Order: sequence, then structure tokens, then C-alpha cells
Amino acid sequence: MKALVLLAFAGIVASLGSALVAMMRGDSASGDARRSRRMARALTMRIGLSVLLFLLLIVSHWMGWIQPTGLPVR
Repeated sequence: MKALVLLAFAGIVASLGSALVAMMRGDSASGDARRSRRMARALTMRIGLSVLLFLLLIVSHWMGWIQPTGLPVR
């Protein structure tokens, strides 16, 4: 489970980096729309991966695959 969470987190960071590269690259007016689409697609993927990771953690806790290790609840 740790490997899956780390892999999802790496995908989220890579998608954010891809959006940064798309934002910083190119100065031509014709490439501006294409750059905006690439950046929007990368940010949309990051949001999707984040939601998927959150749902995976909720389902994993519900199924008993992971256990909380924080402070005990009184």
C-alpha cells in the first residue's frame, strides 16, 4: 500500500511539474493556446490523481487494509 501511495504522489508531483514546464516554455502568440491547453490538461490530471488518491485512502481504511497510527481518540 505504501508503494501505491508513493507512486500516486510521484504522479501528482510529475503532473504539477509538467504544468510548470508548459507554462514557462515558449513566447510565440500561436503557441500560447497550445501551451494553455497543455497546462490545463496537466493540472486537470493532477486534480484527478489527488482525488483518486484521497478516495483510495478512504476505501483502504474502510476495508481495513490500512490502520491509523496517530494519537488515540479519547
